[in-house]
Amino acid sequence: MTEEQKWQELVGEHRLCANSCGFFGSPTTLNLCSKCYKDHCIKEGETREAKIAMEKTFNQSESSSFSTSSRPESINSTINPHIIIEKVPISTEAVAKTEKPNVAVAVVAPPQIKPNRCAGCRKRLGLTGFKCRCGVMFCGSHRSPERHDCTFDYKQLGREAIAKANPIIKAEKLDKI
Repeated sequence: MTEEQKWQELVGEHRLCANSCGFFGSPTTLNLCSKCYKDHCIKEGETREAKIAMEKTFNQSESSSFSTSSRPESINSTINPHIIIEKVPISTEAVAKTEKPNVAVAVVAPPQIKPNRCAGCRKRLGLTGFKCRCGVMFCGSHRSPERHDCTFDYKQLGREAIAKANPIIKAEKLDKI
């Protein structure tokens, strides 16, 4: 068999995608390939959501207390998929009443970028800087608390860690044998 005959035989058994993308489709996916079927499902879901939203807005506008004399008489009692938009003139007094009073707007300055230098030797750090627990950046040689005047209380931190790890046992909680 030639290549052309094999291709026609394959096409006879399987159908090409209905969108003519070149891939094969199946009857379970409406003769679409997997990608086209996925796109079709997404579009179908979006249109379904849009219809539901339109129905909700139509039902809300129908149930609101507008005068029925200003509505056109062509609207039936059934749900109409088309929305009729009416132009209502707005007076400038109503707009002036709804405006909010002027509020002083505070200008927020962008955060300042801190210079990335060692506090001990003023050497540029880049990505190699170490932030101490006292909140200051140091280079590799000044990062230990002994090399700079660190204000962080490591002794208190150790005491709190030991107290948390070893709770005090009270005599009331022990069962006497």
